[in-house]
Amino acid sequence: MGRIKRMGFINVEDFAEFFKYMMLEKPFLCLLIPLIMVFWAIERWVFSFSNWVPLVVAVWATIQYCNYQHRIVVEDLNKNWKRVILQASPTTPLEHCEWLNKLLMEIWPNYLSSKLALRFKSIVERRLKQRKSKFIEKIELLEFKLGTCPPCLGLHGTRWSTTGDQKVMRLGFDWDTNDINIMLLAKVAKPLIGTARIVVNSLHIKGDLLLMPILDGKAILYSFISTPEVRIGVAFGSGGSQSLPATELPGVSSWLVKILTDTIVKTMVEPRRRCLSLPPVNLWKKAIGGILYVKVISASKLSRSSLRGSLSRKQQTSSVHGFQDMVDDKDLQTFIEVELEELTRRTEVRSGSCPRWDSTFNMVLHENTGIVRFHLYERTPSGVKYDYLASCEIKIGYVADDSTIFWATGPDAGVIARRAEFCGKEVEMVIPFEGVNSGELTVRLVLKEWQFSDGSHSLSHLRSSVQQSFNGLSNFLSTTGRKINITVGEGKDLITKDNSGKCNLYAKLQYGKVIQRTKTAHSFNPSWNQKFEFDEVGGGEYLKIKCYTEEICGDDCIGSARISLEGLVEGSARDVWIPLEKVNSGELRLQIEAVRIDDQEGSRGSNAGSGNGWIELVLVEARDLVAADLRGTSDPFVKVQYGNLKRRTKVMYKTLNPQWNQTLEFPDDGNPLELHVKDHNSLLPVSSIGDCIVEYQRLPPNQMSDKWIPLQGVNRGEIHIQITRRVPELLKKSSLDSQASLNKGNQISSQMKQVINKLQSLLEDGNIEGLSTALTELEALRDAQEDYVVQLETEQMLLLNKIKELGQEILSSSPSLSRRSSA
Repeated sequence: MGRIKRMGFINVEDFAEFFKYMMLEKPFLCLLIPLIMVFWAIERWVFSFSNWVPLVVAVWATIQYCNYQHRIVVEDLNKNWKRVILQASPTTPLEHCEWLNKLLMEIWPNYLSSKLALRFKSIVERRLKQRKSKFIEKIELLEFKLGTCPPCLGLHGTRWSTTGDQKVMRLGFDWDTNDINIMLLAKVAKPLIGTARIVVNSLHIKGDLLLMPILDGKAILYSFISTPEVRIGVAFGSGGSQSLPATELPGVSSWLVKILTDTIVKTMVEPRRRCLSLPPVNLWKKAIGGILYVKVISASKLSRSSLRGSLSRKQQTSSVHGFQDMVDDKDLQTFIEVELEELTRRTEVRSGSCPRWDSTFNMVLHENTGIVRFHLYERTPSGVKYDYLASCEIKIGYVADDSTIFWATGPDAGVIARRAEFCGKEVEMVIPFEGVNSGELTVRLVLKEWQFSDGSHSLSHLRSSVQQSFNGLSNFLSTTGRKINITVGEGKDLITKDNSGKCNLYAKLQYGKVIQRTKTAHSFNPSWNQKFEFDEVGGGEYLKIKCYTEEICGDDCIGSARISLEGLVEGSARDVWIPLEKVNSGELRLQIEAVRIDDQEGSRGSNAGSGNGWIELVLVEARDLVAADLRGTSDPFVKVQYGNLKRRTKVMYKTLNPQWNQTLEFPDDGNPLELHVKDHNSLLPVSSIGDCIVEYQRLPPNQMSDKWIPLQGVNRGEIHIQITRRVPELLKKSSLDSQASLNKGNQISSQMKQVINKLQSLLEDGNIEGLSTALTELEALRDAQEDYVVQLETEQMLLLNKIKELGQEILSSSPSLSRRSSA
């Protein structure tokens, strides 16, 4: 009897699985079954087709069922074979690492120590700001040196082994140093008042590392197997700023140990892994941020029982329970929450065990690396709360050859890695949810743009090089003495907490200690078009933005955002959409420009009344203007006011999208350039349909700027202009600069020859320390040579523009030449 029940259970479950497989693999089956029933009814009650039709159907069904069973057996055999082969594969012999530690000892003092100190310094500063002790109000990093003692690797040897289909090396890590020097200046909070210098003079980190090569050796993932042992030695400095004794700062050592341990656990303890890229080419660029598009496509193999940690359906002992779980999984309503630092976005709710969302989100990276986390939630039947089910994550990193690496934890603690050779390339990944027995998520990621500290962008190399050629060496732009102009354009998909439908939105901008706010807009997709000016602040200060809605009992914050202003190039505006953080939707459009104060004031003062330069304004067209007439059209023209000078265009009748294509010229004396778009009326006075102010003082000389400017004072409308600041005497200045740059180029060449000769002599003598110093000098000379090449490109572009302008002036001034060229 028990055997009969067991066989009945197997038949019911196999039939359910087989039916589900046939519905997925054979979608035409749902049409075939009714067709067979119709033919059977005709054959049964109308007339007989033949006696072999039911036999053919039975044979076909038997073949399909056998193919299904064969596929299951093949998959099980492949899994078992791979498990046996990989687990039984021999590891490599034990290899001692004395040579590695000896090499590390030689290159550590002059190369690795300084490079790693620069890299870790920014990380430490950021972590200290985020995780301050309750005894400390403010803390500042004064000095960061890793000392002369390198870590020891593989003291007990190392060997390669295989985990799944991934090669893995286990390597011991022991770093015990007593000459490290990390100095912190702390401002102590109440009730203790004063400042103190905290000095970290010893550090001990001990654990076991895992090294996993990926992408055919182009990168290596590394992580600790478990939380390493961490010890920190803390002393207290002295000096004029020291106002508190060491005994009045309790718990500082434990606080620093906790910060370091938590950082290691969250970033590089299994299954969290960091990536070391090994690019064949190094472009020597520092990425400071990027724009990422994340598309959540679908999930598969979702099961409520497995996601909640209970037994799977195949392990249950009743067919009734198995069928009930299948029904529950079909009713499963889930959504994905995408998280990147403090930025979160949510998909719509979808039903079933294989939901499909196809939701795309615009995300912002604030560094050269980032972690995108995907959290799976289930919506309860009431729809009031959400139950967390599982999560997974994908890490992103910039590579020095201008590519991008994406990596994640795969099945059985394996590795899933992809590489995008250029920005804009789409990468699709299928990643399992962590800590559960089933469930996979399919996503697509597109790194649209990397932003670099020199102001260039990975998607606009040509445009960036042209801007740099007009503005000099962007690598040596000072971060002080400039103005930052920020235009808050518009917003979209903003959500308020007020259910009445009223909307009173405004935004606050904070940069350094300066706070400014926009006007109040009465729309969920507001259009502010307001410009603000800030003094540039050094030290990697972020621009912070908060959106508010005005309420009777107080204003509510409906989202915030931050953006790095590092690496802005003068004369090159950034137009970006910034997603709001800590909310589920909402974006703001910003236009950001950097302006040097002395250049702006000098252009206004030196050109005033001199007659050496002029402004060339081309009024091209306008679009989507406001209708001023009862018939729904306008008769627009533009009135231009420049100081005491006034000009106007022709009238374009009965249109909201006029095209003027008129050129106007004004002497460059620094006056404001105002455009007033008006509607012409022969009987009534003219009415205004928008105005704007054109910024031209910070334009590079002799370079045309093509822009669409929103009209102020109206609900819609834009005007298209082309403006150029003409400076005819630029050639003389550039010739003097070119002579200086030529002398500089000869000097760099001679210095490089001397260093190369020095390297050859050091190689013959076998002087390792001298080689390291000489290589550092050669690297610095190479950077100087690259800067010299950029300067030559600047002079070349200026000379070509000037030659073109002189040729046009000659043709226009000579009637015979102009007639000959026209003929």
